[in-house]
Amino acid sequence: MPLKKTPQVFSASIDTVTIGTGEKAVTLGGANVMPLYAFDAPIENKPALGLELSDAGYNAELPKLADFYAGAETLADQAKRAAALDGVDFVTITLNAADPTGENRSIEDCVAECKSVCETIDLPVAIQGCGNIEKDEQLFDALAEALQGENVLLLSAREENYKSIAAAAGLAYGQKLGAESAVDINLAKQLNVLITQLGVQPTSMVMNLGSAASGYGFEYVASTMDRVKSAALAQNDAMLQMPVVTPVADDAWSVKESIASEEDFPEWGPVEERGVQMEISTAAACLASGSDAVILRHPDSVATISALIAGLM
Repeated sequence: MPLKKTPQVFSASIDTVTIGTGEKAVTLGGANVMPLYAFDAPIENKPALGLELSDAGYNAELPKLADFYAGAETLADQAKRAAALDGVDFVTITLNAADPTGENRSIEDCVAECKSVCETIDLPVAIQGCGNIEKDEQLFDALAEALQGENVLLLSAREENYKSIAAAAGLAYGQKLGAESAVDINLAKQLNVLITQLGVQPTSMVMNLGSAASGYGFEYVASTMDRVKSAALAQNDAMLQMPVVTPVADDAWSVKESIASEEDFPEWGPVEERGVQMEISTAAACLASGSDAVILRHPDSVATISALIAGLM
């Protein structure tokens, strides 16, 4: 008995959100099929890949990563190197050095460095804060104003600081905004509702639903993303139709398998290879679960995930 293929195409679709300007601008979302279901209907905007840079520098103890950035002394130089890598659609800056419990770099210095990156490359730029609620609020307010016209993506606004960030990024200065929640569909929808009630349009927002490294509770991430996509497409829930952007790098490179020394676990193999494998497996799982973009740290991970996307699209 022949197999009768029945495409699952929905009347609802994921919103489209564009970051960056000019020919290299990237549009996220737009699909009306389940994640990676290009066999049901064409997916116009393939999942995007971001390469993460930190203002605190890269891990020079990883040989391949150190070789990739060798000679790139400034963050702008590193961004130029990242932007030239095949498969990279946008560059992400994480402002780790701004953390008040660490280097506590000034807002002025952070803004100046981000401006330098935007002036150096023609790819879209996304910016992640330092993780401190109060400092991030000040950072994103200043960045939204200073980078007018760049159409950057500011990741992320949380329940504790969304009002100020949404007002600056989404309303006053025309930037794109990421709504960050903690692997919970109800929290994600509630934050989206609150932000849109301020007047921010859904086409100016993405969702950062949270992530976890493969094998570290990722089933919660997968089930949350699946519920979000199902509600957005099958139930036409407008408050869950924003594209999903998932920063993968930090989770993937912070677990034991990615940082334990080869001396302690020689049977595990080189540290860098393990970290790349963890990043690849996590990113692939996020894309299969519903991410419209993933943010990676290692060029080898970008090469593999880019090839995966090309093969599936």
